[in-house]
Amino acid sequence: MTGGGAANGTAVDFTPDRVIPLLGTSGYTRFMKMNGFPLSTTDWAQVAPSEHAGETGRALWRTQNVGEIRVRMVEYSAGYAADHWCSKGHVVLCLQGEIETTLSDGKSFTLTPGKSYQVADGAAAHRSSSKTGAKLFIVD
Repeated sequence: MTGGGAANGTAVDFTPDRVIPLLGTSGYTRFMKMNGFPLSTTDWAQVAPSEHAGETGRALWRTQNVGEIRVRMVEYSAGYAADHWCSKGHVVLCLQGEIETTLSDGKSFTLTPGKSYQVADGAAAHRSSSKTGAKLFIVD
């Protein structure tokens, strides 16, 4: 699976004939609204983790809620497998390790450091697993 990127102002939903323009003439997306909070910084090492068990393994979430946006640094243990299908929208960036995401239609893809995926609420049910462990930055 491949996708376009913000560099060319398009996104691809993994269907080759469907390209959606994202950027207006200003270069900013017209869809995402980030209102009602001031500029802030986060030292992720100072954010207390919460543990979430998977079907196997565990995930440590360091979470900040900013307005209506949840921002997380998530570390998955080696052997992690999600215990549920998720239909929440996310922007996910892999920082370390490797994580495989399987979609409800059977398609799958792997994120490695520097790769990301973006999915809207309800667009594609997904669940993730990691043989080796992974660290992700997630916005939802």
